[in-house]
This record gives sequence, C-alpha cells and structure tokens, in this order.
Amino acid sequence: MSQSFENLLFEVRDGVARITLNRPDKLNSFTVAMHLELHHALDEARDNADVRAVLLTGAGRGFCAGQDLGDRAVAPSGTRPDLGESLEKYYGPLVRRLRAMPKPVVCAVNGVAAGAGANIALSCDIVVASTAAKFIQPFAKLGLVPDAGGTWHLPHLVGRARAMGLAMLGTTLTAEQAVQWGLIWEAVAPEALEAHTQALAAQLATGPTLGFARIKQAMDAAAHNDLDTQLNVERDLQRELGASDDYAEGVKAFGEKRTPQFKGR
Repeated sequence: MSQSFENLLFEVRDGVARITLNRPDKLNSFTVAMHLELHHALDEARDNADVRAVLLTGAGRGFCAGQDLGDRAVAPSGTRPDLGESLEKYYGPLVRRLRAMPKPVVCAVNGVAAGAGANIALSCDIVVASTAAKFIQPFAKLGLVPDAGGTWHLPHLVGRARAMGLAMLGTTLTAEQAVQWGLIWEAVAPEALEAHTQALAAQLATGPTLGFARIKQAMDAAAHNDLDTQLNVERDLQRELGASDDYAEGVKAFGEKRTPQFKGR
C-alpha cells in the first residue's frame, strides 16, 4: 500500500511504514508543507493496524538539513519571524508524534543530518547511519539554540560536556563518532544501509508491538523519575504486559523451543 505526497514517499509493506523525506534538491530541509505531510504520514502509520514498525529516511545524498531558511515562515524580512511559532506548530508536534508513536521507529540516516534534521533523527527509537553521514548542530552559528528536542536529547544521550561542545561549536560529528559517543545505535556502509535498516524494521514489525510501546514509555519516564518512582512504573507496565496475548505466546514458544509468533497485542 502506498499514499501520494508531494514532499514525502510513503509505503506500507510487510508491516513496515517506510517514510522518505523527498526534497533531495534541498537536502530534504523542512518547509511548512513537508511538516504537514509528515504529520499526516505518521498519524497514518500510528492508526493503521497493518503497520507495526516505522522506517524514516531521506532521499538523495542527505537525510535532512533542518529548516529550509528560504521558507516564508522563518525567513527574516521587514517583519522579523516568530521562530517560536514554528516550533509550537510544527517541530514540537513532530517530536511528540515520534516519541508517542506506539510502534518502534527506526531512522536510517543516509547522509548529512543537520540542525533540526539531526534532532528529528535523535527523536526516533533506533538510529542507524551510513558511515558517510554526519551530524551537525549549527544553531549557534545563526545565533540560535538547538531545537526540535536538541537541548533535551543531546545531554541525555552524550552528557553535558559533549552536548555543550556540539551546541556551542557546531562541530561536525561523524557517524562512527556518533556511535562511540552513544548518540546513535550503529553505523554501516552506505551501500548496506537500505537493506540493513529495512531488515531491522521488518524484524521489529514481527515483535511484541505492545511491549515495544511500553519500553518506549518506560525509558522516557526514566528521564525524570527517581528510582522508587521508576520501580513503580515497571511494576505497572509489567502487570499490564503479563496479561497480554504476546506474553502468553512468548512463554509458550520458549517452552516449545520455537520462534514466537507475536500479534502485537
């Protein structure tokens, strides 16, 4: 199944919704139109019972160069732009959609991921990059603060010292460095990225979807909970999952020494 968009490619196959940012001549930089289409595509992936995993990537030689500074919504002119409005209406909802997606989201970073583009990638659950990819936080060079969740994700993933260096210096981070620093899951050869991430998403699409959703919920809660509170979160989620069909199937398959056939519920 596929759906037509002007700025995206969208296809559902074998339980995976593949969403490709498709403005390659602009390094897939964001405009209002692309935001609206991506919000719609993510909602479709969320609500489609046939979708059990999402794969987000970019067309051409880059993943996403962040905001298209030529877009009228953010371009300086006689009236100075309200960048907060752009974050309120578009980037904030996008990050929230990715984090709240009740299905695993894999991001295949095929090239440069800069600014909001880098931080959108970091909002996904598992990030795999081509060894040709680079991660850049260029906000300070424009007199801005990292956005699209950047000031939250960076210190949580790499610690304050490295987050401050990335944010203030705008240093280019290679895919291999991003792996070493714990920013992303892994880096693979450019020619292997598509097949590797498609297989990874397909593997997740056959997994315990409800369990994956609760893993996301628990990990996000841990960012602000103390240990005692988090132990209670684990108790409550495990109580729910213990009553699920997938848990019953997992235990049965373990006893029968076979691969479980999860239904995602």
